[in-house]
Amino acid sequence: MTDKKIQSIRGMNDLLPTESASWQQIEKIVKGVLNSYGYNEIRTPIVEDTALFKRAVGEVTDIVEKEMYTFNDRNNESITLRPEITAGCVRAGIEHGLFYNQEQRLWYLGPAFRYEKPQKGRYRQFHQFGVEVFGLEGPNIDAELILLTARFWKALGIEQHTSLELNSIGSLEARANYRNALVSFLEQHKDKLDEDCLRRMYTNPLRVLDSKNPVIQDLLDKAPKLFDYLDEESRQHFDGLCRLLDNAGIKYNINQRLVRGLDYYNRTVFEWVTSSLGAQGTVCGGGRYDGLVSQLGGQPTPAVGFAMGVERLVLLVQAVNPSLNSDNSIDIYMISSGEEKTISEAQCIAEQLRDGLPEKRIVTNYGSSNFKKQFAKADKLGAKIAVIIGENEIANQTVTIKNLQNGEQVEVAKTDIVQTCLAIL
Repeated sequence: MTDKKIQSIRGMNDLLPTESASWQQIEKIVKGVLNSYGYNEIRTPIVEDTALFKRAVGEVTDIVEKEMYTFNDRNNESITLRPEITAGCVRAGIEHGLFYNQEQRLWYLGPAFRYEKPQKGRYRQFHQFGVEVFGLEGPNIDAELILLTARFWKALGIEQHTSLELNSIGSLEARANYRNALVSFLEQHKDKLDEDCLRRMYTNPLRVLDSKNPVIQDLLDKAPKLFDYLDEESRQHFDGLCRLLDNAGIKYNINQRLVRGLDYYNRTVFEWVTSSLGAQGTVCGGGRYDGLVSQLGGQPTPAVGFAMGVERLVLLVQAVNPSLNSDNSIDIYMISSGEEKTISEAQCIAEQLRDGLPEKRIVTNYGSSNFKKQFAKADKLGAKIAVIIGENEIANQTVTIKNLQNGEQVEVAKTDIVQTCLAIL
């Protein structure tokens, strides 16, 4: 009996070298924008106490009920692969005293895990870029996060393919009053509700507003409006946010059915959506969660943030701005005659080049000693320069540099190699 072939777990994908260059380019651009706003990176564990997510995300959410990877460790303690990263940031901030009389503007990038049906751009192991801000309560910081995300889209060349959906879901008290009115309405129309909405009607009725079922959406046209139940402070906060966005020239659509999927949100919620990947999909979503820090045992701390899936962002960039893809070619290819002495010299010169040109990509040939095959390999890798070392070059303390873009070739002293290569590149 032959051993079963081992493959990756369904929904957990490899990122191959041909794909990683695009990811690196997009990550570099996003990190550059975050740095320009003065945000700092935080890295939290992939595994957390299961209670963290039950308390933060909500026990009656789809994430906690159906999607978490939860298991007991060797001490029989329940732990969970993080399904999102906000809760871990809050836990870390409380544990390390980051919130006491301080503002924190944090960002993160890393994997998260949810057990759901894998589809293009949505996997069981996925990657999130996110931002969390603690200690600021006015609408100005909400506006800054939206401006920051708008700058992402501009820098990535996808701004014409994203649009902003905006809403306020008010205070916990206002939402509780609305919840009662919504449940009363839904009870009168049970015959029109699908199985998913019937399940959510009493446990998490606001999620019914997010149903993609067109029959439910038509029914909701007659339902009470959350906006009518907003408390005065939430109204003023939202009006202030809209004025700030208007002043900054950010276009938005007020979507009163936008509620987001996690229990911890209050007041501002927003999503950037796109129709350029087929059916309309969310590229980035977030909002305020002023009660979460105290809910998890910290002092009351205003907070706002967002997260975006890197997989879907990469798909969107590739679809509408493929020219952004990073150049994965080699700058300099080291060619030698294949003798031990010349290969050793090629290695030493490659290190000299890396000292002088630390940003350039340099590859040394260790395979064939055939010059023709080495040049063919350099062409295949897209190298711009070939540095050639043979017995004559070693004897003369020189190297031969060939510009592979125009065919010109020159022999220079070893001391001049960095300047000569830099001039060509």
